[in-house]
Amino acid sequence: MSSDLAYYLKRLRLSRLAERLEPLLQQAAGESWSYETFLTTMLETEVFARDQTMLERRVKAAQFPQRDKTLENFDFSFQVSVKKQVLLHLASLRFIQEKRNVIFLGPPGTGKTHLAIALGLKAAQTQYKVLFTSAVEIVTQLLAAEESGSLAQTLRHLAQPDLLIIDEVGYIPFARAAANLFFQVVNQRYETGSMILTSNRAFSSWGEIFGGDVVVAAAMIDRLVHHAEIISLSGNSYRLRGQEKLTTETTLEKKMA
Repeated sequence: MSSDLAYYLKRLRLSRLAERLEPLLQQAAGESWSYETFLTTMLETEVFARDQTMLERRVKAAQFPQRDKTLENFDFSFQVSVKKQVLLHLASLRFIQEKRNVIFLGPPGTGKTHLAIALGLKAAQTQYKVLFTSAVEIVTQLLAAEESGSLAQTLRHLAQPDLLIIDEVGYIPFARAAANLFFQVVNQRYETGSMILTSNRAFSSWGEIFGGDVVVAAAMIDRLVHHAEIISLSGNSYRLRGQEKLTTETTLEKKMA
């Protein structure tokens, strides 16, 4: 009977269930399951396996640089400038439903990228389509697309995700041509799709970032912040935690020597 059942499961393309068939049959017999319990358990097994496969595909397609950056392991005790409750509210992902943006501003090492990835992972786990990229990567992609005549196609691709995450805006300034292309992405997604941006520069410096074009920078900021949660982070770099203490201790040792 199990071989016949396995055959039909494969015909129906229930491959994951077919792999789990024998253990389920043994458990059902040992615990005297009813037909309803057995069928329900079989279907639950298949649905769970498919959900896991789809989740893995969404996370892979999002191109996160790391997958271990979650809200659960973010050190709110070190980064006290951001309130945990605010991030938990954002983790409800209502901002994606409302096509709003989230902008993290602050010095390097204060947790901007970690929080952006964490929210992106939450979105992917909730069946949203997510894409993570850096500002340099997206501009490089846009310039190459313009040169090859595929700019419209690239812009459509960047418009598709429910959530587009652009990391490290401002670390490297762009020429005016690149700034104009970046503006097209922001303008295209305005009120149609959510974005998360991280930047180490205040908005007042964005004119310098985008080719010295204050007009383009102002238009970009206007669209980004119109429907946005802006979170400013401050403090020392998490990556350098403990180094200051070590430096202080070394200095004291030298003075005492």
